[in-house]
Amino acid sequence: MSDHAGISLALAEEVVGFGADRLSSEDHEQLKRLLIDYAAVTLCGSVQPWGRTLTEWAGAHGADGKVLLIGSGKRAGANAAAMVNGTSAHGYELDDTHDKSMSHPGAVVITAALAAGTEMGSSGKDLLSAIVMGYEVMTRVGMAANSLGVISRGFHPTATFGVFGAAAAAGKMYGLDASGIAQAWGIALSMSSGACQFAFEPKGTMVKRMHAGIPAHNGVIAAQLARLGLAAPVQALEGNYGFFKLFGVDADPSLLTKAADAPFEIHDISMKPYSCCRKFHSLIDALEQVTDGFSIPVEEIEGITVRAPNTAIESHMMRRPDSVMAAQYSMPYIVGATLAYGPRRYDAYGSDHHEDQKILSIVDQVQAQPDAELNSLVPAKMATSVELNLRGGSSRQAKVLDSLGTPVRPMSTIEVESKAQALLAPIEVDAKGISDAVEGLGKANSIAEFADALVVPGYDRVQAA
Repeated sequence: MSDHAGISLALAEEVVGFGADRLSSEDHEQLKRLLIDYAAVTLCGSVQPWGRTLTEWAGAHGADGKVLLIGSGKRAGANAAAMVNGTSAHGYELDDTHDKSMSHPGAVVITAALAAGTEMGSSGKDLLSAIVMGYEVMTRVGMAANSLGVISRGFHPTATFGVFGAAAAAGKMYGLDASGIAQAWGIALSMSSGACQFAFEPKGTMVKRMHAGIPAHNGVIAAQLARLGLAAPVQALEGNYGFFKLFGVDADPSLLTKAADAPFEIHDISMKPYSCCRKFHSLIDALEQVTDGFSIPVEEIEGITVRAPNTAIESHMMRRPDSVMAAQYSMPYIVGATLAYGPRRYDAYGSDHHEDQKILSIVDQVQAQPDAELNSLVPAKMATSVELNLRGGSSRQAKVLDSLGTPVRPMSTIEVESKAQALLAPIEVDAKGISDAVEGLGKANSIAEFADALVVPGYDRVQAA
């Protein structure tokens, strides 16, 4: 790693030197999509049991402050609010994904930027520039560390890489210089982690919801402490006992840098039309193809073979999940829920359906086979092949390399707004009001109007959507 000494500081200088004046119209449009999506999925997550639990935690243990707890409308200190809002954002498997780092940057980075920005009374332009740089840092750290190798060691990328993106975004909002941001990462290095044990215990899955809240919380604290002058290492990433040495597998620190004219990582983001693990969105699209738009009755199906990368099979074959998280992580259950009720029935992953025989009868027909070709595409693509066997002996096959919502097949602004409307209608939040607030952020002197729109009317009486 010595050949790359100073690379953390160079990245920090890039973060500090970036301004919103460099954003193109395409950048602004993508940021609009990301922020609308973030607002909708976080509000949806805020009324789920884990969102309410974290809101209760902040009320009892969060320091007094002025940062909004999304959903409830209550207030807390920046770090406590980041814990709550990040958990809500990651709370129903609907948040955005960066495939090459196998992480969910929006739930972490936007959360941290909003928390620090509210505390500082920042402008909309400041917020946008902090979000862009937070995405850059979190995703580049993940790619340089070799996200697939990191997962193989049992670490969850969002929680493990996220603290660096959160510290970058918060540090930029707090006005840190390059040395300050590098030292915030030095503090964050001792806060980075996120174990995948949740995938093996069906009743221990709720903590996974916190895997965006924890790094957002820790990143904000790291930036706050660096702002106060707490000294820390400035080679947190490349040092002899830095992040790449401790967490990386065949890490390539050179991936921290990129050409000045290269597109921002915000454009290499997949948005989720379906409320399950990102690895299975291509599976859902393949199921749609082999069933002619889900028009084949499930009673006609006699067998389903899913060919997928190893990462989509290992830890994902639980056939009787008994938590929402476990259902959203189970390949057989995802197949069953999708064929039984369609791909956008978000409630099909809820506890009311875990004994649903319509779903379980399909679950028991699902077989999985590792596929070397598809395996070679990970993490750049999360592809799947499906073979459907029907009564009478016929079979149908489909392979999907790029699912709906990926950069190859992106969701348009209208599609993102439609997703937001579908999520927000049951909790009576005005989706258009949020879109309008996001639209005005670039010229807003304060982010308060946007933040103030992120409240669920009658939060205490609203049931989980």
